[in-house]
Amino acid sequence: MAGHPDVWITPLNRAEVANALHRYVFRRAISVAEASAAWAHFEQDCARGLWIPIRVPETTWERSVVLARHYGATLGIRTLDSLHVACALELRAERFWTFDERQARLAEAVGLDTNP
Repeated sequence: MAGHPDVWITPLNRAEVANALHRYVFRRAISVAEASAAWAHFEQDCARGLWIPIRVPETTWERSVVLARHYGATLGIRTLDSLHVACALELRAERFWTFDERQARLAEAVGLDTNP
């Protein structure tokens, strides 16, 4: 990330981080204390400006619907896939980072750059 200093974070991304950490607790991959420490580090990174907070445009919701209707049957995307990609499109993101294969396929299908 050092080569890409301006990385946006939406409220949707924050929710994803919180859910991911606690899903790892549920799977017994990490402890509650480890999840709390990871969240604290995440919050510190946010406070230091590593992540740039940005609001989700209202038009994102309709764009998500359009993506679902256009790509859902062929790519098997889920609601969060279409929401994340819709956010990137509405915010005119230069790059789309994901570890999720479905999100990456959708992002590539609509022309977003998924290369780090």
